[in-house]
Amino acid sequence: MKKTFLLSLLLSASLFSMDGYEVYKKNCQSCHIEMISKENVLKNINKMKAPPMVEVSSRLKENIRTTDEEDEVDRHLFILFVKDYILHPNLDFSMCHAGALEKFGTMPSLKGKVTSAEANAVAIWLYDRYEDVEFK
Repeated sequence: MKKTFLLSLLLSASLFSMDGYEVYKKNCQSCHIEMISKENVLKNINKMKAPPMVEVSSRLKENIRTTDEEDEVDRHLFILFVKDYILHPNLDFSMCHAGALEKFGTMPSLKGKVTSAEANAVAIWLYDRYEDVEFK
């Protein structure tokens, strides 16, 4: 009985879980390239609409760090920041390099275009997708 309950709980959780990569493809990919090297960014900067996701993730991970070296705390803060920023982008809270802000400006709000669950899913994807991936 317990095994059946746990199995059904896991199945229903997976059915209702949001796929962050699908949210990225639907709402972010038209502006943010998923993966590109710094060298290719420099070659294609005039064709780009926004910083690539690999750079966004790297930059946020550099800036959203706790002093106690707790990876799960850092991950949680990263996800909260991204989720909020997607819905309420603000120049004062941007962590982009000055050159990126000058080139691309602040991203438009996706409020009303993505749900809170979708924003959360893409934030989780953004952190996990680039785990141990350097922007170089």
